[in-house]
Amino acid sequence: MNTYKIRIVLNADGVRKMTLEKRPQTLEELQQKVKEKCTITEDFHLMYEDPDFNNQLCNLENIEDLPQERATLKVIPLVTICLQPVPFRNEDLESDDTDLVSLNSSSSSSRSEQWPEFFDIPKFPSDVEFRLHKANMQYLKDGTPLDLPSDMKVAINAKLAEAIFKYDAYPSVDRFKSVAKALISKHPCLTEPGSPDGCSGWVNSLTFKMSNYRQKLRKSGCFEVEVNSKNLLPSKKHAGLKRAKRSEVNFLPNLPNGSTEEKLEEERKELIEEMKKRNPSDPVIKAKMNMTFPLRRQEIVNSATPVKEVQACWPALFTEKQVNAEFYRITTTNLESDFYQTLDRYTPQLIKIFKSKKGTSRDKLATIIHDITKIRTLVLRGISVILGEDSSKFYLSCRKDNEDVWRDVSVGILLVTDDGPTTDEDLHLSPLSSSLIVEGGIVLDDMKSLPQALLLVFGLIYSLNLEYPKPMKNTLNFIQMVILGLGGNKLPPKLQALKNRLSY
Repeated sequence: MNTYKIRIVLNADGVRKMTLEKRPQTLEELQQKVKEKCTITEDFHLMYEDPDFNNQLCNLENIEDLPQERATLKVIPLVTICLQPVPFRNEDLESDDTDLVSLNSSSSSSRSEQWPEFFDIPKFPSDVEFRLHKANMQYLKDGTPLDLPSDMKVAINAKLAEAIFKYDAYPSVDRFKSVAKALISKHPCLTEPGSPDGCSGWVNSLTFKMSNYRQKLRKSGCFEVEVNSKNLLPSKKHAGLKRAKRSEVNFLPNLPNGSTEEKLEEERKELIEEMKKRNPSDPVIKAKMNMTFPLRRQEIVNSATPVKEVQACWPALFTEKQVNAEFYRITTTNLESDFYQTLDRYTPQLIKIFKSKKGTSRDKLATIIHDITKIRTLVLRGISVILGEDSSKFYLSCRKDNEDVWRDVSVGILLVTDDGPTTDEDLHLSPLSSSLIVEGGIVLDDMKSLPQALLLVFGLIYSLNLEYPKPMKNTLNFIQMVILGLGGNKLPPKLQALKNRLSY
């Protein structure tokens, strides 16, 4: 029996395979099959890899365009995200849900998604599109590249810079390359003869154009680039930039349209009063924290405010729900669910790696390798061991009344025990409780488990714009790049080696 196979791309980490008895006869039938296979409830449209254009993605508007033997489809959700300020309403009090879609910042400049797996080249001005279409036909016929006029190049670069900024204000060379490759894939007539990859010239021109585009935005008052307009040393122009370095989507958004710092300051004061109540209202806190997000980021990023002052000004930020919510506002990534889902998927292979270790590393892990109730703690502690890090200055084990142990710690986790200080030889899989330490003080207390504590420390590092602590830099980079998939296209050698072993 002839079957029809479909590869369905949902997101960077979600790819499904579907086999049908025959090729769908209508677009509606195909969409229904995709909905059932991927358990999708929201509306969406489909894009398909078009073999006529080097498998570049195109909108699927007619079932006849679907390839005859097999197809690769990308699901594009039709989600309307409010980019205007959302006023607090009484009906917000009637729900206690934590729908993360609603946690997107209400700033008019907020972004709603990470850098895409496949960069979608935007439509250019009509005259440029007509000329590109004609040149593409000629290129497919005899391989003749377009002799690009300067006006077309200016228009193409300008549109691409605008599209890039929707995801990243300061893109890396790798991201410029991904855009350039997507450009020549969609418009093969723009391939550069003599270039090793056919697009190195486009990478250079996009780099310069993006710089010019940021200059225009700076003059118009865009906070994200305006913050870098002063006090930059020419010899170290890029070293001192305040910019997203860990795939922060909304690093420094502008204030919501129609709002002012004074109005948001009033919201902040109301937040403090709400937090003083015996039973603070989660819906009220969620709505006001969402609204004041741009003000909070300005204070934290621009002023590098000490953590104790941030605690006094934003007490709600140091609660478990708001650590997760703030991480979502900054990265558009669901910290808790994505973290545990990927960690559990890698756990079997990590256990195999632990068992294969020799010497001191194996000795540290051998005593607990079979205790399934402590498996997540084992895996997280074991990652540091595999990566050769001494985590004893990050995981601090002692009695809770011994403040001298953590007074000088920048970021860490206090594992409260009945005994005094111990060494890292004891992995402490079942401490009495765990507390989070930032800048020598406890900021979150009585965590249920070490995995939960590590998860929240990671979220606070993003929320407070902190550097990774040196003793755990590799482990936290592994969580960021491999477990959460944030900025993990080019990994450091140690992390790449471990990731490769996870795929065996």
